[in-house]
Amino acid sequence: MAYLSLKDETIQELQNIAHRLRIHAITSTQASKSGHPTSCSSIAEIMSVLFFYTMRLNLQSPRDPASDRLILSKGHAAPILYAAWAEVGLFPVENLLNLRRFDSDLEGHPTPRLNFIDVATGSLGQGVAVAAGMAYVGKYFDKSNYRIYVVVGDGESAEGSVWESLHFAAHHKLDNLCIIFDVNRLGQSGPTSLGHQTDIYRQRLEGFGCNVYVINGHDVEDLLEAFHEAAYTKKKPTAIIAKTFKGKHFPNIEDMECWHGRPLGDKAEDVIKHLQDLIVEADGHELTIKNLSIIAPVPNVDITNVKLSTPPDYKIGDAIATRMAYGSALVKLVEYNACVIALDGDSSNSTFSEKLKKAFPNNFIECFTAEQNLVGAAIGAACRDRTIVFASTFAAFFTRAFDQLRMGAISGTNANFAGSHCGVSIGEDGPSQMGLEDIALFRALPGSTVFYPTDAVSCERAVELAANTKGICFIRTSRPNTAVIYDNDETFAVGKAHILKQSSEDQILLIGACVTLLECLRAATGLEKIGMHARVLDPFTIKPLDRESILENGYACYGLILVVEDHYQQGGLGEAVLSALADRRGFIVKHLFIPSVPRSGDAYTLLDRFGISARHIFKAAKEIIETDSTVF
Repeated sequence: MAYLSLKDETIQELQNIAHRLRIHAITSTQASKSGHPTSCSSIAEIMSVLFFYTMRLNLQSPRDPASDRLILSKGHAAPILYAAWAEVGLFPVENLLNLRRFDSDLEGHPTPRLNFIDVATGSLGQGVAVAAGMAYVGKYFDKSNYRIYVVVGDGESAEGSVWESLHFAAHHKLDNLCIIFDVNRLGQSGPTSLGHQTDIYRQRLEGFGCNVYVINGHDVEDLLEAFHEAAYTKKKPTAIIAKTFKGKHFPNIEDMECWHGRPLGDKAEDVIKHLQDLIVEADGHELTIKNLSIIAPVPNVDITNVKLSTPPDYKIGDAIATRMAYGSALVKLVEYNACVIALDGDSSNSTFSEKLKKAFPNNFIECFTAEQNLVGAAIGAACRDRTIVFASTFAAFFTRAFDQLRMGAISGTNANFAGSHCGVSIGEDGPSQMGLEDIALFRALPGSTVFYPTDAVSCERAVELAANTKGICFIRTSRPNTAVIYDNDETFAVGKAHILKQSSEDQILLIGACVTLLECLRAATGLEKIGMHARVLDPFTIKPLDRESILENGYACYGLILVVEDHYQQGGLGEAVLSALADRRGFIVKHLFIPSVPRSGDAYTLLDRFGISARHIFKAAKEIIETDSTVF
């Protein structure tokens, strides 16, 4: 459908609004004595057109699942985003003066403390991935015509993660996604690498499969036409390259360096006066936001109390890799609730999310070898509670996306992540493929839950629990087949450990997980043969750790504890146990871990050579018991 030019009065009012938004950005950053008014000014017309003509919003419920969404990837321009929401009537304009105050949710960069923000932004290069995840859900699951808009700074377009996400969006034909590049030429410390070379942006974006428009980002009618055309583009996302100027309409500041992240100070009054003079009032003409009734309704979904369709069905002693059980559990969850989806980074035949891909292909999203986009898209897909999201790859490769995970935690996302091929037990592939830092990574995230299931039964239950647990969940799965040790009807809970071997004669508590837990059981059997007795504890979750169980069983074993893990020393299970005991006297804790960068070899050779096999556990436990007995 061709674009029809609007009345001059409408175009003028949209321009007026842009100037009012600029003024709000100045006054709020003046009040806080910090912020980015010049970065706000370059997108004033973009925000005016989006909020007062293009987007369909619900002021009574800003996160209405049927409404359009806006992600401000250049999160430092938060003041003008807040100003736009205030101008459409969501909250009083006077509140903008509380910007960046401790007692205000109008923080320096957007966070979901605010009911109109879906995800935290400000760490650059991540907004497109989140928007793409939202767009995928809108197009293929909700099957609604709501649209996703994301504003990207030209400085952040140097981030490789942006291009990962553009590739994903084009491959999946996300025609409900519109990416606006604010090409204002200036970064934080100086000009961007491309400046105003919009032809290069065009070539790159067309090469990535986008429908591209190059426009004057300060021309209201250019914006109106571009957004109109984007809404009727099919089978590809739209990228709008908006040539703008930092500090637009700020006399003696516009397009000048050294004004990034600075309030205008003593120049503010003159700039505001200039902007007020640019506003041409139209008698009786006022714009209102669009009505939601023109959006297709979204289906009602319930993603609470999700269960496995059938309980685990294994035999004690069966050798089943936990990564295989992860794939089986995904299928069972989808059988129970079709809102469960899985994303993978071209590793589904290793993580075994391919089980879901084969059983329910529409619930599987291929993200290819692009882990930053994998995590960002998962966070986007989890927004507004439309889906229960699992994303999987090798545990080691999540380190590449730590910043996305960190921002996901700040956003309060409920996305779940499964990392396979952890530790030296993966064997011959060598250290580049071994997740040896992953527990530390996920433990460090605020509000996270870290599962480390030992066998197939506990892994299926970990997946079920993760689907119902708020915050980021991480499930650590292993490559080798491990023996089933739990009955199918065993009960599991977050933060609850299991005792697998105990007696009244126990002299030491052994703590391990998965491969090292099985080695602990073997060592305990060996100790028993020489008249020594060890209790064995499976923590199940490393965070939260079952502190009470460790204390109770540790005291029962005379305060002697040996922790064994297939992970580096820093940040793993051992340090979690030490932290749990930090304020208690009477404990001696020995920690066996991977002490240095490992190498290729078969799994058992590596476990043994790096000191975490049953032989080493036996020796360490024996020495601790004998040393302790000589003291008394």
